[in-house]
Amino acid sequence: MNIMIVGAGFTGIQLARRLINEKNTVTLIDNDADVVSHASNRLDCAVYEADGNNLENLEELGLSKIDALVTVTSSDEINMITCSLVDAVYPDILKIARVRNYAYYVNKTSATEHHAETFSGKHRPLYGIDFMIHPDVEAARAIVSAVEHGAVSDVVSFGKDEEFELSAIQIEKESSLDGMALRNIRNITEKKVIVVYVETEEGASLPAGDTVLHAGDRIGVLSARDDVKSVLEICGTKIETLKKIALVGAGRIGTIVADHIVQHGKNSVFKKLFGGVRNFSQDFVIIDTDKEACKAASERYPKAKVFCGDATDESFIQEEQIGKFNLVISATHNHEMNMVICAYLESLGVEKSIALVSHSGFIPITRKLGVEVAVPLRDTVVDSIMSHLRGKSVTGIHTICNGELEIVECDLNSKSSVNGKTLKDVAMPGEYLMLLVKKNGSEMYELPHGDTVFAAGDHLVLAVKAGNKRVLEKFSGE
Repeated sequence: MNIMIVGAGFTGIQLARRLINEKNTVTLIDNDADVVSHASNRLDCAVYEADGNNLENLEELGLSKIDALVTVTSSDEINMITCSLVDAVYPDILKIARVRNYAYYVNKTSATEHHAETFSGKHRPLYGIDFMIHPDVEAARAIVSAVEHGAVSDVVSFGKDEEFELSAIQIEKESSLDGMALRNIRNITEKKVIVVYVETEEGASLPAGDTVLHAGDRIGVLSARDDVKSVLEICGTKIETLKKIALVGAGRIGTIVADHIVQHGKNSVFKKLFGGVRNFSQDFVIIDTDKEACKAASERYPKAKVFCGDATDESFIQEEQIGKFNLVISATHNHEMNMVICAYLESLGVEKSIALVSHSGFIPITRKLGVEVAVPLRDTVVDSIMSHLRGKSVTGIHTICNGELEIVECDLNSKSSVNGKTLKDVAMPGEYLMLLVKKNGSEMYELPHGDTVFAAGDHLVLAVKAGNKRVLEKFSGE
């Protein structure tokens, strides 16, 4: 694809880097000379100093030849206006805008749904934007997913009723998997499982049958949702019920997360963002140092306990017995402090924790601190954008293992070279793993086997090395 990115900040650079690695043509634009110089020294693509909200400038830089426009400047208004300007002249270009103003996001989502109902989906994108990405919503979605799965990181669910789950699990010393070759797992469990990846200190890899597992390794295990508990027990992981949850941070992200925990998804806005949810029964407290935020939280969640206090104050923690909670979620705007809060509260007895961090570079640090789940704010945004830039056949991208691997969902189209072939005929050991197949016309996923035959219209789930465009082209046909 030929993609133009307006905004060369952290997100713009990370997005450009991933697109370049996949052999896309990328043009990066920013109006700050220092930012442009910084990006030029780090990226192998065209980087220009120009005003991105000027249509003439964009046309001079090749706007008419691009397939997609992504606007990620620091200004929501510029991001939206730029998409609108381009849409007026080039309506066929895919347009994606990042926004931080929650009102813009909610209003756009609501208006788009209303428009779709009125015109049966035959309408121009509102504001000229095909996809609007909100960082807080993407981060909150990741936090909620982790909570729903018992504070297990890198969980990806598949199916309308989440009948399959891919979970990242650490092999403990007492686990029967310690020292076992992968092919022998079937000897200790009757459950149908697929070990999708193995992550060690050296990095992540797609395993083979002779791969030997060791205590301390993190493995990605795909299984039926009802079998996850058994898989965790095999790995030596304790199963804890999250009955008492503390949320530190009553800002926008914390509010979206709390909407789920307190209201169980009944709020119409939340249901629109997250869809169906599972219900919990637990004590729930919200902690923040800002009096106004606490007041707003108390009014919004009358059944929750809201404390205006410091989560690092030992006397406060002891008085409110926070150390006895099953889970703490730290989602303040101070991302470094989130790690400290989680590690500190775990040292006082909290069983599990989830920390909001700025980017995936902090994930190894959080693991060493004993934090179970780190949600990288900026990476969730890049993942969301990337999922819209892989072609029409690719319907979802889930980055795992610090960006080393990806879980890709795609629809098999009529141009794919694998149509009519079996899985064993198209296998590429070390290149990808086929995880799930949903046959054309079916609503249910199934675990594939060597004799599974592919056909146009099948929905596939694969694990691939990040940026492996050759595998995606093989299955998507694009």
